[in-house]
Amino acid sequence: MAGLALFVLVGATAPNYNTLRAPTTWLGLPALPGVVSEVVTCLAVLLSCVGTLRLLDAQGRGWSPDPRTLFRYGACAALLVAQLTPVGSSDTASYAAYGRIAALGGDPYLTTPVQLGDAYAHLVSDAWRDTPSVYGPVAMWWQTAAAYVGGDRPWLTIWVLMLANAAVFLGVGHILIRVADDPVRAALMWSANPLLIGVLVAGGHLDTLVAGLAVCAVHLARRARGRHHDLAVGVLIGLACGAKVSAALLGAGLVWPLLRRRAWARAACVTAAAALTLAVLYGTCGLHALGPLSAASHMVSSPSLWAGFDHVATALLGSRASSAAIAVLWPALMLALAWLFHRRLPPDVPAVVATPFVLAFAWILAAPWSMPWYAALACAPAALFRHHRLTQYLVAATGVLALVHNGGGHGWA
Repeated sequence: MAGLALFVLVGATAPNYNTLRAPTTWLGLPALPGVVSEVVTCLAVLLSCVGTLRLLDAQGRGWSPDPRTLFRYGACAALLVAQLTPVGSSDTASYAAYGRIAALGGDPYLTTPVQLGDAYAHLVSDAWRDTPSVYGPVAMWWQTAAAYVGGDRPWLTIWVLMLANAAVFLGVGHILIRVADDPVRAALMWSANPLLIGVLVAGGHLDTLVAGLAVCAVHLARRARGRHHDLAVGVLIGLACGAKVSAALLGAGLVWPLLRRRAWARAACVTAAAALTLAVLYGTCGLHALGPLSAASHMVSSPSLWAGFDHVATALLGSRASSAAIAVLWPALMLALAWLFHRRLPPDVPAVVATPFVLAFAWILAAPWSMPWYAALACAPAALFRHHRLTQYLVAATGVLALVHNGGGHGWA
């Protein structure tokens, strides 16, 4: 709880280095100095990460609290941080700006926040002010609905986004407790996970919605008994990809077990339903919406291992050769890691749970552009199977990413 309390402190003392440029909190506490906010945020991440690992370890050694009690504690924490200025990222400001563009009749896939030129653009980080939306149509509708409510008040739009995100987070937690093999573990991995609450909910990230659709798709795939279930799984995959394209990993993770079992018709059914759903979604906004994704695919986060590789390769071979090398190497590394992770999982983990988990976890580690909130796509399926060491590694990796990517949109981020 100490880690979450520090996340609350940072959000309540905005604006500071680790929050948005302007406060959207009701408390209006004095702003923290930059160095202090950085130290407090890093402590929040460390304490939350250690706390989550200790909770999982205790549960693995026999501790078995009431999952409903864990859910209630997590719900209180999630609803609290949702009332504060977003911490660790400025993504919610970008969401709000894209939603405002669409609400005014513009095209967020062609218009940038700086072209919007009002109070919304002021909150967007420098790195994203000149970038059109890289999110899918489902995300655009989500953002537009919030902007309709907020109007010319960006703080209200951001608050609506924060509340909606917290509601989805709690909905996912409720589903996981209901359908997981071990409800206590599901609660500890999601609803009562202080690190995830600090990263996902306090940050207000859209990845929560993607994780919710992923949980529904994986659960439905586990109990699929007919063609209508396969169609529904495909539709859910398509909707998830319509929010963020990274959800394609979910589709691959659910189709691969069918291909291994030579269930060709079922695999084709899921794939066709996902592709058709995605085609309908992008048909509503035009194929030009894919353009910003192509540009973003060459980005390398800094600090990261790939940033060092890119620096050296660019100096020796040029930027184009460096980008081409990274584009080839990181998927190969991701697949190799996924294979290694899959070999370490116990055989009783269903393939439709194991494969999305290992692919998402490997992607977080191998991708050139990786952020701590991306862990939502791996944490959701990880909550569905019983205690295993790999999930603790996932928590630790999320903590490391959160330590190096928590600038609230300031600096490089």
